[in-house]
Amino acid sequence: MEKLRSFVTLALAGFACGVTDANAQVRDYPTKPLRLIVPFVPGGSSDFFARLIAPELGEALGQTVVVDNRGGAGGTIGTDLASRALPDGYTLLLGTANTAVNVSLYGNRSVDPLKEFAPVALLASAPNMLVVNPDLPVKTVADLVALAKAKPGQINYASGGAGSTPHLAAELFKTMAKVNLLHVPYKGTGPALIAVLSGESQVVFPATGPTLPHVRSGKLRALGIASLARSEAAPDLPTVAESGLKGYESAQWYGVLVPTGTPPEIINRLNRALVKVLQSSALKPRLVKEATSVVADTSPKAFAAYMRADIAKWRDVVKFSGARVE
Repeated sequence: MEKLRSFVTLALAGFACGVTDANAQVRDYPTKPLRLIVPFVPGGSSDFFARLIAPELGEALGQTVVVDNRGGAGGTIGTDLASRALPDGYTLLLGTANTAVNVSLYGNRSVDPLKEFAPVALLASAPNMLVVNPDLPVKTVADLVALAKAKPGQINYASGGAGSTPHLAAELFKTMAKVNLLHVPYKGTGPALIAVLSGESQVVFPATGPTLPHVRSGKLRALGIASLARSEAAPDLPTVAESGLKGYESAQWYGVLVPTGTPPEIINRLNRALVKVLQSSALKPRLVKEATSVVADTSPKAFAAYMRADIAKWRDVVKFSGARVE
């Protein structure tokens, strides 16, 4: 009996020490550098955004934040890697619109972000825009819809490939406008944009920031921006929504996720640090230049609701478009 009492005492003491150590890890977090996984190769818009916020986040947390690019398979490789990391707050994932789209596009080969991750904060959104080659005889969204209805299947649009953001933005447009545009996929959004610049294709829905210089030079004609509100980067450009397609929205969003099981205290600590980063006076001008706007509600709860809605929205578009990734 005495031996049993001793064993129980030691076991309880060990458990208490374990709880104390865990509490200390949460209380003292972070005590070492953090890794921010970007599920795309260097050089793209997601990589740009990650490298923009990483130093600021590191300063807010008092630790270095290392950007780790793990590109491939439309973002699924890096996302899967992040989902299998320890839920201790030291591995973060830069979530994007692809995080929501891939659930439908890749099916069982994609991680379900609502199950495998806990939302920390939705940070910013960069809308697509609707642009055409200047030789196409349209100047407004209404003009394009009318022409497409008059010539079904004769107007083509370029994209960066099946399932890319420009592809699904166009398919959403087709669904809402009830028009038939011919899809011409290219190996990346860059080549798709070049195709429209050259007149090889006629319509494209690229990211706003990199496209604006071509619009300002007159090499492309912008018909509308795919956000619900006008962009500070192009305040005179109407939204597609206000041009007749009420509710139309297509954007690349950026948010931070952590593996499911990460302690709530750590999630809240990260959220506060990210909100501080977004309030940086040095950050806003750079975001505006890229036609990227900070979101209004950065709470984890709001981010979870946004992802649920985005997954449902793009599931319908993927089904309608018949997009498949082999």
